[in-house]
Amino acid sequence: MLDVPRIVVPPPGPKAAEILSRDSRFVSPSYTRAYPLVAARGYGTTIEDVDGNLFLDFTAGLAVCSTGHCHPKVVDAIAAQAKSLIHMSGTDFYNIPQPALAERLASLCPGGEEKKVYFGNSGAEAVEAALKLARHATGRQYVIAFHGAFHGRTYGALSLTASKTVHRRRFSPLVPGVVHAPYAYCYRCPVQCSPETCDADCAGWIEEIIFRHEVAPEEVAAIAVEPVLGEGGYIVPPEKFLSRLEGICRKHGILLFADEVQTGMGRTGRMLAVEHGGTVPDIVALAKAIASGLPLSATIAPARIMSWPPGSHASTFGGNPVACAAAMATLELLTSGLIENSRKMGTRLLAGLRRLMDSHELIGDVRGLGLMAGAELVQDRQTKERAAEERNRLVRRCFEKGLLILPAGACSIRLSPPLVVTGDDIDTALSLLDEGLREISTARKR
Repeated sequence: MLDVPRIVVPPPGPKAAEILSRDSRFVSPSYTRAYPLVAARGYGTTIEDVDGNLFLDFTAGLAVCSTGHCHPKVVDAIAAQAKSLIHMSGTDFYNIPQPALAERLASLCPGGEEKKVYFGNSGAEAVEAALKLARHATGRQYVIAFHGAFHGRTYGALSLTASKTVHRRRFSPLVPGVVHAPYAYCYRCPVQCSPETCDADCAGWIEEIIFRHEVAPEEVAAIAVEPVLGEGGYIVPPEKFLSRLEGICRKHGILLFADEVQTGMGRTGRMLAVEHGGTVPDIVALAKAIASGLPLSATIAPARIMSWPPGSHASTFGGNPVACAAAMATLELLTSGLIENSRKMGTRLLAGLRRLMDSHELIGDVRGLGLMAGAELVQDRQTKERAAEERNRLVRRCFEKGLLILPAGACSIRLSPPLVVTGDDIDTALSLLDEGLREISTARKR
């Protein structure tokens, strides 16, 4: 059994430094890199860098590799499909894996109606397809999204995104017809409500403010929502927030669009996060973990909604045979035990984070569902003053110790390990977080 984490050369080592130099010279600087990790190999919950350091990965490659890095069953499925057919565009031709995967995905979405699936390559593409589909199906032009939401960086998806100004700065004008509302109760709720009044103060904001002052409900095509706010801070709304949104949509003939790009595929302990509260969305977007690392996305909707004619939307590579084969293997693994492990290990992880909160004043809040866990760092729990600098130092310090985590929101960390994570992995991660927090707290007192 590998001893993970194991740092043999302080990162970045000499081989990593060489690649970083080449990257700096030739690769777009628009990518956001939290720390200088240069991955060479991955297996399970372990990443090995080019200098031989072993890291415990609690990012799953940005919530993508839910079955772990290079799971043998996924690798075998990819290799077998690649030997027979790598690509024949599903836009102009037919292949075997695409309808097989579409049938499987359609059966997993809540609601009794027959569904259809549109395949793309990324989360942003799934959102773009959903935006176009909602407008086409309803004949309406407006879409409501939420503050803090991240739906992608392409123009349509970016127009829905309202996470950070850096995403939108200098790219206007964006796609018109998007209105933003506050996202549910959270640690820093913009209207200072409570979990008990969240449905009135946040979901109700749409009817009380937007429908009264900005746009009539009969002009709204869809409400786009992340069931758990992802990049915006791993914020879990009360169940009634989503059910209240669903009620508003049903009342006004609006489509409810659930962006499950990060929350879907077992991440929260259910196949889809909307299942926790019994919400039935009209459109679902999946990506990230759908194919365990291969580029694939799916936009799913009832057949009565996805009734657009040929040529309305298409993708050269979407539903690629190899990516579909990886997705079928991923689904088999998820439904044969990994989703249950997500629930079990998620409970363990969140309990451990709450124990750390009891020991460290830097942690002002802990939240999550399944293996989608976040902790917010604050200067003071009473004032809720953000500790963004300390958060950044913690992320970097964990990397230096061999634990991969990522920032989220203004001052939170996010932990989204592969769904194959073990109890020992979680205990190791919590121990390293404890060490990092203690070191940062000690430095603050000097």
